[in-house]
Amino acid sequence: MQNRIKQGLKHGLLHTRLGRKLLVGRRFLALWPELKKLGWQRSVETGTPADRDGNALPWFTYASIYFLSKRIRPEMAVFEYGSGGSTLWWSRRVSHVTACEHDLEWFQAVAAKIPANVELLYRELSPEGAYTQTIQGYSRQFDIVVIDGRDRVQCAMNSLAALKEDGVLIWDNSDRPRYREGFAFLASRGFKRLDFAGDGPINAFRSCTSIFYRAENCLGI
Repeated sequence: MQNRIKQGLKHGLLHTRLGRKLLVGRRFLALWPELKKLGWQRSVETGTPADRDGNALPWFTYASIYFLSKRIRPEMAVFEYGSGGSTLWWSRRVSHVTACEHDLEWFQAVAAKIPANVELLYRELSPEGAYTQTIQGYSRQFDIVVIDGRDRVQCAMNSLAALKEDGVLIWDNSDRPRYREGFAFLASRGFKRLDFAGDGPINAFRSCTSIFYRAENCLGI
């Protein structure tokens, strides 16, 4: 799909049948000025989530990125399941980022770009759960845990002891039904859910990024 979108852009996306089909016609045309301002076209052309100036973005919905950018603070610590543009984005805004990656080739590519305040961990996906259990080595250390890698339900279940008392979880692609077990688990532990549905970098479809939080939380929700 990504290659087809790039092809459409190269040949005049807004004026081709392919472009209109891929980008849901009238809805996309209506949103085009705002998407262009947000850097959507650039992210499609490069295949990397980025703003219009080329700065890395998380592969979240734009609405959630905007919300988070106004509420995260420099002293915060973040743990990510999954790494990439989001790792760089967080690193410019918080004191420390710990990111866990399962794909060795991608791990090596990200490792070449990270700044000093990022700890990047490689963990294989295994029946023993080395990847999902990585966060269990931390206790009450993180303000934010990002669930955006593999085996997300188990990752979320393993994360609560690593969160500070006012910590929150950010769960990307939360519109996918297969994650319902994880959502129910968090609800049973007192977490409420705030959804940010809409467009995001690269994608030609709408998605959802959700924040799971308790009454007292570091984002002031």
